[in-house]
Amino acid sequence: MPKLKGVVPFRAGGYAPRHIGWASPVTLIGLLVFWQILVWLGWASTAYASSPVLIGRALAALVASGELWGHLAASLQRLAIGWVVGTVAGLVVGFALGLFTLARSPGMAVVSALFPIPKIALVPLFIIWFGIGESSKIITLAFGVFFPTVINTVAGVDGVPRGLIRMAQSFNLKHWSIVTKIVLPGALPAILSGFRITTSTAIILLVAAEMIGADKGIGAFVLQAGNLYDTDNLLAGIVVLSAIGLCVSWVLGRLERVLLGWR
Repeated sequence: MPKLKGVVPFRAGGYAPRHIGWASPVTLIGLLVFWQILVWLGWASTAYASSPVLIGRALAALVASGELWGHLAASLQRLAIGWVVGTVAGLVVGFALGLFTLARSPGMAVVSALFPIPKIALVPLFIIWFGIGESSKIITLAFGVFFPTVINTVAGVDGVPRGLIRMAQSFNLKHWSIVTKIVLPGALPAILSGFRITTSTAIILLVAAEMIGADKGIGAFVLQAGNLYDTDNLLAGIVVLSAIGLCVSWVLGRLERVLLGWR
Protein backbone atom coordinates (compact mmCIF):
# COMPACT_ATOMS: atom_id res chain seq x y z
CA MET A 1 0.00 0.00 0.00
CA PRO A 2 1.55 3.33 -1.07
CA LYS A 3 2.28 5.82 1.66
CA LEU A 4 1.02 9.40 1.46
CA LYS A 5 3.79 11.95 1.28
CA GLY A 6 3.32 15.23 3.08
CA VAL A 7 0.13 16.71 4.48
CA VAL A 8 -2.98 16.86 2.33
CA PRO A 9 -4.32 20.46 2.41
CA PHE A 10 -7.84 21.04 3.67
CA ARG A 11 -10.04 21.93 0.69
CA ALA A 12 -13.56 21.98 2.16
CA GLY A 13 -13.80 25.67 2.99
CA GLY A 14 -17.53 25.71 2.34
CA TYR A 15 -17.52 29.11 0.62
CA ALA A 16 -17.82 30.88 3.98
CA PRO A 17 -16.17 34.29 3.58
CA ARG A 18 -15.00 35.83 6.84
CA HIS A 19 -15.87 39.34 7.91
CA ILE A 20 -12.81 41.55 8.31
CA GLY A 21 -13.82 44.24 10.78
CA TRP A 22 -11.27 46.88 9.85
CA ALA A 23 -11.81 46.58 6.07
CA SER A 24 -15.14 48.42 5.98
CA PRO A 25 -14.11 51.67 7.72
CA VAL A 26 -10.74 51.70 5.96
CA THR A 27 -12.48 51.42 2.58
CA LEU A 28 -14.87 54.29 3.32
CA ILE A 29 -12.13 56.50 4.73
CA GLY A 30 -9.93 55.72 1.74
CA LEU A 31 -12.66 56.79 -0.68
CA LEU A 32 -13.15 60.07 1.19
CA VAL A 33 -9.42 60.76 1.20
CA PHE A 34 -9.22 60.01 -2.52
CA TRP A 35 -12.13 62.39 -3.17
CA GLN A 36 -10.48 65.15 -1.14
CA ILE A 37 -7.18 64.67 -2.97
CA LEU A 38 -8.97 65.06 -6.31
CA VAL A 39 -10.41 68.35 -5.07
CA TRP A 40 -7.03 69.60 -3.85
CA LEU A 41 -5.46 68.74 -7.20
CA GLY A 42 -8.23 70.61 -9.01
CA TRP A 43 -9.50 67.51 -10.80
CA ALA A 44 -12.95 67.73 -9.14
CA SER A 45 -14.98 70.93 -8.91
CA THR A 46 -16.54 71.84 -5.57
CA ALA A 47 -19.17 73.85 -7.42
CA TYR A 48 -20.98 70.63 -8.31
CA ALA A 49 -19.85 67.98 -5.84
CA SER A 50 -18.42 69.88 -2.82
CA SER A 51 -15.66 68.05 -0.89
CA PRO A 52 -15.42 65.94 2.27
CA VAL A 53 -13.92 68.88 4.21
CA LEU A 54 -16.72 71.27 3.20
CA ILE A 55 -19.37 68.63 3.88
CA GLY A 56 -17.85 68.06 7.32
CA ARG A 57 -18.00 71.79 8.05
CA ALA A 58 -21.65 71.90 6.93
CA LEU A 59 -22.49 68.95 9.21
CA ALA A 60 -20.69 70.60 12.14
CA ALA A 61 -22.66 73.81 11.57
CA LEU A 62 -25.95 71.88 11.44
CA VAL A 63 -25.10 70.09 14.68
CA ALA A 64 -24.02 73.30 16.42
CA SER A 65 -27.18 75.16 15.40
CA GLY A 66 -29.43 72.26 16.38
CA GLU A 67 -31.12 72.25 12.97
CA LEU A 68 -29.95 68.73 12.20
CA TRP A 69 -31.62 67.22 15.27
CA GLY A 70 -35.05 68.59 14.36
CA HIS A 71 -34.88 67.13 10.84
CA LEU A 72 -33.36 63.88 12.06
CA ALA A 73 -35.95 63.36 14.80
CA ALA A 74 -38.84 63.87 12.37
CA SER A 75 -37.36 61.44 9.82
CA LEU A 76 -36.48 58.74 12.35
CA GLN A 77 -39.95 58.86 13.88
CA ARG A 78 -41.60 58.40 10.48
CA LEU A 79 -39.12 55.70 9.51
CA ALA A 80 -39.61 53.71 12.71
CA ILE A 81 -43.42 53.85 12.72
CA GLY A 82 -43.81 53.15 9.01
CA TRP A 83 -41.32 50.28 8.99
CA VAL A 84 -42.76 48.62 12.10
CA VAL A 85 -46.35 48.86 10.83
CA GLY A 86 -45.44 47.50 7.38
CA THR A 87 -43.23 44.75 8.83
CA VAL A 88 -45.78 43.48 11.37
CA ALA A 89 -48.54 43.44 8.75
CA GLY A 90 -46.22 41.76 6.24
CA LEU A 91 -45.19 39.05 8.71
CA VAL A 92 -48.80 38.25 9.63
CA VAL A 93 -49.92 38.06 6.00
CA GLY A 94 -46.75 36.22 4.94
CA PHE A 95 -47.20 33.47 7.52
CA ALA A 96 -50.88 33.19 6.60
CA LEU A 97 -50.02 32.74 2.91
CA GLY A 98 -47.23 30.31 3.76
CA LEU A 99 -49.29 28.11 6.08
CA PHE A 100 -52.91 28.12 4.88
CA THR A 101 -54.17 26.86 1.53
CA LEU A 102 -57.28 29.06 1.46
CA ALA A 103 -55.17 32.21 1.82
CA ARG A 104 -52.36 31.19 -0.53
CA SER A 105 -53.75 31.64 -4.05
CA PRO A 106 -55.93 34.76 -3.61
CA GLY A 107 -53.36 36.40 -1.36
CA MET A 108 -50.42 35.81 -3.70
CA ALA A 109 -52.53 37.07 -6.61
CA VAL A 110 -53.07 40.40 -4.85
CA VAL A 111 -49.43 40.65 -3.73
CA SER A 112 -48.14 39.81 -7.23
CA ALA A 113 -50.41 42.44 -8.77
CA LEU A 114 -49.52 45.28 -6.38
CA PHE A 115 -45.86 44.58 -5.63
CA PRO A 116 -44.45 45.76 -9.01
CA ILE A 117 -46.11 49.18 -8.70
CA PRO A 118 -43.44 51.84 -7.93
CA LYS A 119 -44.40 53.00 -4.47
CA ILE A 120 -42.94 56.47 -5.06
CA ALA A 121 -45.60 56.98 -7.74
CA LEU A 122 -48.27 56.41 -5.09
CA VAL A 123 -47.07 59.19 -2.77
CA PRO A 124 -49.24 61.90 -4.43
CA LEU A 125 -52.23 59.55 -4.31
CA PHE A 126 -51.73 58.86 -0.61
CA ILE A 127 -51.49 62.60 0.03
CA ILE A 128 -54.86 63.04 -1.72
CA TRP A 129 -56.39 60.21 0.31
CA PHE A 130 -54.84 60.82 3.74
CA GLY A 131 -53.79 64.47 3.63
CA ILE A 132 -50.47 66.26 3.70
CA GLY A 133 -49.76 65.34 7.33
CA GLU A 134 -47.96 62.43 8.93
CA SER A 135 -50.53 59.78 7.99
CA SER A 136 -49.74 59.83 4.27
CA LYS A 137 -45.99 59.54 4.90
CA ILE A 138 -46.28 56.66 7.36
CA ILE A 139 -48.74 54.80 5.11
CA THR A 140 -46.38 55.26 2.17
CA LEU A 141 -43.52 53.68 4.11
CA ALA A 142 -45.70 50.89 5.49
CA PHE A 143 -47.08 50.11 2.04
CA GLY A 144 -43.60 49.91 0.55
CA VAL A 145 -42.29 47.69 3.36
CA PHE A 146 -45.33 45.39 3.42
CA PHE A 147 -44.93 43.60 0.08
CA PRO A 148 -41.22 42.64 0.28
CA THR A 149 -41.83 41.40 3.82
CA VAL A 150 -44.72 39.21 2.64
CA ILE A 151 -42.69 37.74 -0.22
CA ASN A 152 -39.61 37.00 1.92
CA THR A 153 -41.73 35.51 4.69
CA VAL A 154 -43.56 33.20 2.28
CA ALA A 155 -40.24 32.16 0.73
CA GLY A 156 -38.82 31.48 4.20
CA VAL A 157 -41.81 29.36 5.21
CA ASP A 158 -41.65 27.43 1.94
CA GLY A 159 -37.96 26.77 2.55
CA VAL A 160 -38.50 25.00 5.88
CA PRO A 161 -37.86 21.25 5.43
CA ARG A 162 -41.24 19.57 5.37
CA GLY A 163 -39.72 16.46 6.93
CA LEU A 164 -39.29 18.35 10.20
CA ILE A 165 -42.89 19.52 10.14
CA ARG A 166 -44.20 16.00 9.43
CA MET A 167 -42.07 14.63 12.25
CA ALA A 168 -43.53 17.19 14.65
CA GLN A 169 -47.06 16.35 13.48
CA SER A 170 -46.37 12.64 14.00
CA PHE A 171 -45.54 13.41 17.64
CA ASN A 172 -48.88 15.27 17.95
CA LEU A 173 -47.33 18.69 18.55
CA LYS A 174 -49.87 21.48 18.54
CA HIS A 175 -50.08 23.74 15.52
CA TRP A 176 -48.81 26.78 17.45
CA SER A 177 -45.81 24.83 18.75
CA ILE A 178 -44.90 23.70 15.23
CA VAL A 179 -45.09 27.29 13.96
CA THR A 180 -43.03 28.81 16.79
CA LYS A 181 -40.45 26.03 17.25
CA ILE A 182 -39.93 24.79 13.67
CA VAL A 183 -41.43 27.08 11.03
CA LEU A 184 -40.39 30.42 12.54
CA PRO A 185 -36.73 29.49 13.23
CA GLY A 186 -36.46 27.89 9.78
CA ALA A 187 -37.93 30.94 8.04
CA LEU A 188 -35.97 33.47 10.12
CA PRO A 189 -32.89 33.71 7.83
CA ALA A 190 -35.06 34.69 4.85
CA ILE A 191 -37.09 37.10 6.97
CA LEU A 192 -34.00 38.86 8.35
CA SER A 193 -32.51 39.10 4.87
CA GLY A 194 -35.75 40.75 3.80
CA PHE A 195 -35.37 43.28 6.61
CA ARG A 196 -32.22 44.62 4.93
CA ILE A 197 -34.22 45.20 1.75
CA THR A 198 -37.22 46.75 3.47
CA THR A 199 -35.15 49.19 5.55
CA SER A 200 -33.47 50.49 2.40
CA THR A 201 -36.86 50.73 0.68
CA ALA A 202 -38.26 52.60 3.66
CA ILE A 203 -35.44 55.17 3.61
CA ILE A 204 -35.96 55.79 -0.13
CA LEU A 205 -39.72 56.25 0.33
CA LEU A 206 -39.13 58.43 3.39
CA VAL A 207 -37.03 60.88 1.39
CA ALA A 208 -39.56 60.93 -1.47
CA ALA A 209 -42.49 61.54 0.87
CA GLU A 210 -40.67 64.31 2.73
CA MET A 211 -39.66 66.00 -0.50
CA ILE A 212 -43.26 66.16 -1.68
CA GLY A 213 -44.95 67.35 1.47
CA ALA A 214 -42.96 68.09 4.63
CA ASP A 215 -41.40 71.04 6.40
CA LYS A 216 -39.21 68.89 8.64
CA GLY A 217 -37.14 65.86 7.78
CA ILE A 218 -33.90 65.00 6.00
CA GLY A 219 -35.72 64.69 2.66
CA ALA A 220 -37.20 68.18 3.02
CA PHE A 221 -33.79 69.54 4.03
CA VAL A 222 -32.08 67.96 1.00
CA LEU A 223 -34.75 69.36 -1.34
CA GLN A 224 -34.40 72.84 0.12
CA ALA A 225 -30.60 72.73 -0.19
CA GLY A 226 -30.91 71.56 -3.79
CA ASN A 227 -33.27 74.40 -4.66
CA LEU A 228 -30.70 76.84 -3.29
CA TYR A 229 -27.81 75.09 -5.13
CA ASP A 230 -26.20 74.59 -1.72
CA THR A 231 -24.19 71.45 -2.51
CA ASP A 232 -22.46 71.43 0.88
CA ASN A 233 -25.70 71.06 2.83
CA LEU A 234 -27.26 68.88 0.14
CA LEU A 235 -24.47 66.33 0.41
CA ALA A 236 -24.44 66.72 4.19
CA GLY A 237 -28.06 65.57 4.17
CA ILE A 238 -27.14 62.64 1.94
CA VAL A 239 -24.34 61.70 4.34
CA VAL A 240 -26.87 61.68 7.19
CA LEU A 241 -29.12 59.34 5.17
CA SER A 242 -26.15 57.10 4.49
CA ALA A 243 -25.30 57.09 8.20
CA ILE A 244 -28.87 56.07 9.03
CA GLY A 245 -28.58 53.20 6.56
CA LEU A 246 -25.24 52.09 8.03
CA CYS A 247 -26.60 52.18 11.57
CA VAL A 248 -29.67 50.15 10.60
CA SER A 249 -27.45 47.64 8.77
CA TRP A 250 -25.23 47.31 11.85
CA VAL A 251 -28.25 46.71 14.10
CA LEU A 252 -29.62 44.07 11.73
CA GLY A 253 -26.22 42.39 11.60
CA ARG A 254 -26.15 42.16 15.40
CA LEU A 255 -29.72 40.87 15.38
CA GLU A 256 -28.79 38.14 12.90
CA ARG A 257 -25.88 37.04 15.09
CA VAL A 258 -28.14 36.76 18.12
CA LEU A 259 -31.14 35.10 16.46
CA LEU A 260 -29.23 32.92 14.01
CA GLY A 261 -26.43 31.81 16.28
CA TRP A 262 -27.75 28.23 16.07
CA ARG A 263 -26.56 28.02 12.47
